[in-house]
Amino acid sequence: MSTLGDLAELVRAPAALSVPGDVVAGAAAAGALGRRTAGLAGASVLLYWAGMAANDWADRRLDAVERPERPIPSGRVSPAAALGLAAGLTAAGLGLAAVTGGRRATAVAIPLAATIWGYDLAAKNTAAGPAVMAACRGLDVLLGATGGRPVRALPAALTVAAHTVTVTALSRREVAGADTALPLRTLAGTALVAIAAARRSTTPIRPAPAPQGRPAPPTVGLVAAPAAARPARTGLVASAAAWSVASTNGGPGAGARRAAAVLPVALAGWYAARYGGAQARVAADPSAGRVRAAVGAGITGLPALQGALTARAGAGLLGLAVAAAAPLGRRLARRVSPT
Repeated sequence: MSTLGDLAELVRAPAALSVPGDVVAGAAAAGALGRRTAGLAGASVLLYWAGMAANDWADRRLDAVERPERPIPSGRVSPAAALGLAAGLTAAGLGLAAVTGGRRATAVAIPLAATIWGYDLAAKNTAAGPAVMAACRGLDVLLGATGGRPVRALPAALTVAAHTVTVTALSRREVAGADTALPLRTLAGTALVAIAAARRSTTPIRPAPAPQGRPAPPTVGLVAAPAAARPARTGLVASAAAWSVASTNGGPGAGARRAAAVLPVALAGWYAARYGGAQARVAADPSAGRVRAAVGAGITGLPALQGALTARAGAGLLGLAVAAAAPLGRRLARRVSPT
């Protein structure tokens, strides 16, 4: 019988730390941060785990040759159990998205789930594989934006999708190793992604549309008014809103404005240094082990990129919280491989 540890390895449990930041970045960009954000992030994690289980089920024969230590070929998880888990997690993710975000979230969650399964069952080993996986991540960002103005989250979605293309391209060479040209191409892509994330947003941050029949919350400057002027927020969302108000309206002074401007650059630089450094090492030694390490760095380093995008949208403290998942993910990856 499979243990919890076996199932955690099957779904790459620690790698799920790279997932909630998609939803948070999308919600921040769309002006939709709120109570529903946590529920949609949970739905995203469930769909991610479903994709990992479905991936190993689809690759079980190939893994018997190339990755025999994985849960299915090693006999620790049966193929039927893996497929059942993937289906159950998919249903749970779609259900949570529907309950939390209603029809708008469901309209994104269903294509997201279909794209995940399409990648695992059909597209993974084709030329379209990296683009399909990138679409999964882009849709994940847009899932978070469904409570606001999704079009404003498109730049963040495209940025995360571009990062995903580089990781997926490298992941195809995890077993055999790569040539030196591949990491140089992905490294150039990573540099462009970091630059895009560090650029200051030119779109004013406004609250999401109010439900029909309710007045929209008043705004102060470029962000929604806090405190009594709008429904109460708690925790990190409240802190993010306060940061946004202060930094865009000069509350505590120039220091806060400078911090708000510098934070996305710092987080994007952190992302580029960690992930870019791993790719540079692949260029120097394109062995399979170095490639796997770079793929792991791309997965565990993604929260820093998501944090930069969140901070760029005006939610600085929340961006820091998202980015904090990066070192935690690296620590947990020493116990359970994210690849």
